[in-house]
Amino acid sequence: MICKFLISSATFLGLIASAAAADLPAEKGPPVYAPPPPVFSWTGVYIGGQVGYEWGTSSNTYFGPLGGLIGVGHHDDQGVVGGGHVGYNYELGGLGLGLGTGGFVVGIEGDANGASYDGGGVLAGIIGRHESTEFDGSIRGRVGVAFDRALIYGTGGVAFGSIRNTATNFITGGFDSATTGRVGWTVGGGVEYAIDNNWSARVEYRYTNYGTFGFNLFNSTGGILVTDRVHDIDNRVQAGFSYKFDEAPPPAPPVVTKY
Repeated sequence: MICKFLISSATFLGLIASAAAADLPAEKGPPVYAPPPPVFSWTGVYIGGQVGYEWGTSSNTYFGPLGGLIGVGHHDDQGVVGGGHVGYNYELGGLGLGLGTGGFVVGIEGDANGASYDGGGVLAGIIGRHESTEFDGSIRGRVGVAFDRALIYGTGGVAFGSIRNTATNFITGGFDSATTGRVGWTVGGGVEYAIDNNWSARVEYRYTNYGTFGFNLFNSTGGILVTDRVHDIDNRVQAGFSYKFDEAPPPAPPVVTKY
């Protein structure tokens, strides 16, 4: 009898403990909300650097003191080029092209470069001609199509260059030199990929034409004025990186309290 009483009491106490445990507050907290990652955009100000290889041609047309044509020639130039750039992109959106989160991108960019770009030739077998471009820059527009983090773009605008020409007579040692600041045009295109929301890498090709300008030879020709009409073009392939600064977030909407 006592045994049955003890078993019944233990069962009754177990039921009470189970009910009490069910009424206790749950120790498990509310589900943690993970905000979605920010949507990438090409819009923003960016800075970066680039380095590459440059090659081109300098064409020379020589005129005598009376303006008559006395000779033509050309030489190939080449060298390493590198520097920095700064720009701004604005992403217009997909515009119904089915590009997902990508779209049209427009922008403006400026760059400045130093170079070991040079070359030379020989005039009349006795006058050594040499030309070098130690500095160049450009201000260009950019227009492209973005496929999320990949951007295919074209670019073009105004090019600037500081071009140095020299002529040395191998026999007399007569020497002529002039550095000319040139304004021309440049056009090209490239592919850029955003590694994350700030950093991107690019590969680009550009063609630059500085037009025609004059370089006078006098000392190297033994006191005879010879004018060299120089026409310079160059090509470059370069790789670079950019860091895009985050756009300022829009201001938070006012909080309206309802009673």
